[in-house]
Amino acid sequence: MKLLQTIQLFDLRTFDWCLKRKHRQLFVGSSRWVSRTADGQLYIVAAIIFSLLDEWLLVHILAIGFTVERILYFILKNRLRRNRPQQTIPGYKSVIQPSDQFSFPSGHTSAAFLLMGVVSAFYPALGAPLLIWATWVGISRVMLGVHFPTDSVAGALLGYSISQYCLNLMIA
Repeated sequence: MKLLQTIQLFDLRTFDWCLKRKHRQLFVGSSRWVSRTADGQLYIVAAIIFSLLDEWLLVHILAIGFTVERILYFILKNRLRRNRPQQTIPGYKSVIQPSDQFSFPSGHTSAAFLLMGVVSAFYPALGAPLLIWATWVGISRVMLGVHFPTDSVAGALLGYSISQYCLNLMIA
């Protein structure tokens, strides 16, 4: 229990630090945009592009990966039931309305890191740009006030771990 309290205290302090940044409004504007890129449409477009490039193994791995990721994400969200910052911090209101009730893990972040992990295995030159984008997605969820930092960290670990598992399963 002490570990969970330590994590919650870290999250509250880090969250507060993010919200008090001098140029927060600039970050909020860009965070809205980058967060939208991880809403789901990009993954469909990516699958279509890779299909047109005859990268069927990549498309297959992404399909399996996203199926596993969405199932685990749903189970974790609904079993752990961690409240979002808006429900946890008195008087706080997030910048955007989240699509579901609970906070842990960040689904946007897990999906972004899943895509990054799989695509960069096939196209290493895209690895760095996709890592920057996926990280930005995780940060954007905090800056928009819908996740605590550890929600995004957990999402990143979940998505990347699933990407590696699926790659090892399908390529080995």
